[in-house]
Amino acid sequence: MTANAATDRPNVLVTSASRKVLLVRAFAEALARCGTGRVIAADISPLAAALYAADAARIIPRSDDPSFLDALLRICDADAVGLIVPTRDEELPILARARDRFVAAGTTVLVSSADAVDTCRDKARFVAAVRKAGLETPTVYADRAAVSYPAFVKPRWGKGARGAARVDDAAELSVALAAVEAMGDDAVIQAFVEAPEFTIDVFIDLDGRPISCVPRERIAVVGGESVVGRTVRDPDLAAASIRLCGAIGLLGHLTVQAFRTPTVSFIEINPRYGGAANLGFEAGAPTPEYAIRSARGERLEPRLDDYEVGLVMLRHSADLFVRERDLIRPEAGG
Repeated sequence: MTANAATDRPNVLVTSASRKVLLVRAFAEALARCGTGRVIAADISPLAAALYAADAARIIPRSDDPSFLDALLRICDADAVGLIVPTRDEELPILARARDRFVAAGTTVLVSSADAVDTCRDKARFVAAVRKAGLETPTVYADRAAVSYPAFVKPRWGKGARGAARVDDAAELSVALAAVEAMGDDAVIQAFVEAPEFTIDVFIDLDGRPISCVPRERIAVVGGESVVGRTVRDPDLAAASIRLCGAIGLLGHLTVQAFRTPTVSFIEINPRYGGAANLGFEAGAPTPEYAIRSARGERLEPRLDDYEVGLVMLRHSADLFVRERDLIRPEAGG
């Protein structure tokens, strides 16, 4: 981005906005602190709640549509977008491979390199990256006959809790493997870990410098997302997470997941904002603001330990009511 990006392209585009109302609001608050800019939310559906929390909304093609990138480039040009914040796993590799196209047009995409994104999305490759960094991950069983029970089966390319299952014997293992195969995916079999699970929200700026790191215990999880969480102080957990993110070459806001056994055993990294990232924002790590300032070329000061410990998040649902006539519609020719 050029030095005058804040005035030339001050706006932020959040893609796959879906129900991420709190994330859209967090970027709006961050832009207010940064002095200028609007949040534009984009989704494939006019029924995405977050569209109605933004300053402006756009309907866009699916990320697997050949017109996806061109549609985003048009929005960036028409709406003076200086920063794109992708939030859906499937769009990350597409935008990662197109980063240079957006940079040439004057827009930064908050996404890691294609290689780093692929390392996180491929669970087998992720295990290899953790081991290469000298860190731990739950034992992986390459041979079904060698599995020690209980074990845990998950799709190699899956996300969330879909297709993941604990198995307690060989019969259950066969059922779980068949279910993953029916999804068209390969299975990864790992040791089942009975230990506290943590998410670590790490932010690494566009120069590759760690800026913030907030570990939080996942007290209650529904559908793979934390609904009750608590920030903790754990220097070893934080240091290992930053080390792993750096070894993979990740940038932006990163959602790291690990067990405390009591050593640190890494499960996965989602190289994007997670559903409960707002706990870190509230605790004192406003990574939307860091993302905006980094994209505008500002040098950030690391604040790795500067957050509130013992802050508890209790997530709940909320209803949004929109009259049918006010639903967002695709623009003509879009």
